[in-house]
Amino acid sequence: MNVIAASELIINSRGAIYHLDVRPEELAPTVITVGDPDRVKEVSKHFDAIEVQRNHREFVTHTGRLGNKRISVVSTGIGPDNIDIVLNELDALVNIDFTTRTIKPQLSSLQIIRVGTSGSLQSDIPVDSFVASTHGLGIDNLLNYYRHDNNEEEKAIVQQFTAHTQLDSQFSKPYIMQAGTSLLKHFVDGYYHGITVTCPGFYGPQGRVLRLGLTNPELINRLTEFSFGQHRITNFEMETSAIYGLGHLLGHQCLSLSAIVANRISKTFSGDGALAVERLIEKTLGVIAGSL
Repeated sequence: MNVIAASELIINSRGAIYHLDVRPEELAPTVITVGDPDRVKEVSKHFDAIEVQRNHREFVTHTGRLGNKRISVVSTGIGPDNIDIVLNELDALVNIDFTTRTIKPQLSSLQIIRVGTSGSLQSDIPVDSFVASTHGLGIDNLLNYYRHDNNEEEKAIVQQFTAHTQLDSQFSKPYIMQAGTSLLKHFVDGYYHGITVTCPGFYGPQGRVLRLGLTNPELINRLTEFSFGQHRITNFEMETSAIYGLGHLLGHQCLSLSAIVANRISKTFSGDGALAVERLIEKTLGVIAGSL
């Protein structure tokens, strides 16, 4: 029996995981993640009852019930580095015994659904529409710190993507993971489907130019033009590949849903991004309460 050291699994004085400040019994088996801490209450306001509210740094957690469904909504903050914290700590809450500091013999699988915003990379995917990500393709490097493997199709997508975009070792080694199929099948009507690229930043990594020049100025065009069989890149943001990658390795079902607030091809931005996100929240909760 391998005991996890106190420096590796940090549990605070109230028996909660270090960053999230959540105890195992305070987490529901279905978890909605949002980037913005203020968006947590925009989700939980739809709950019939809220039983837990925790707040530590950028990590806000509300757990409650919608009908017969127990749901947690957790803010992650922005970026793959924060996802590394959140996914590992969510998994620890359900799969590590905090008393013995050992991995449980019977592992649990969470349903983890990201509800966030994103930029479209296709002219036919307009602002205020919704995307359900079939894959998360990371150019952020996070998953390369973990042992992982891909099926043959995923390997081929990454190989062709790397050659097409010229994202070589000067940047990072791209990686890819699929969505949880048991979740994706419930999010079809009203959603565009495609590959979501996850970037390690908002400006240069997403091709924005303010005062600094770019080492790969054609990146946006290359992302838009990329296709592999029936797959194309629909959008990009800063969390999806990290959620899919770590979620897959840890045995959880993950899905990323995005409200498109910008179209980088038409150079348009949503007139009311908050309303688009609210519509996505309501649509997502309807599926969770009725189908999952």
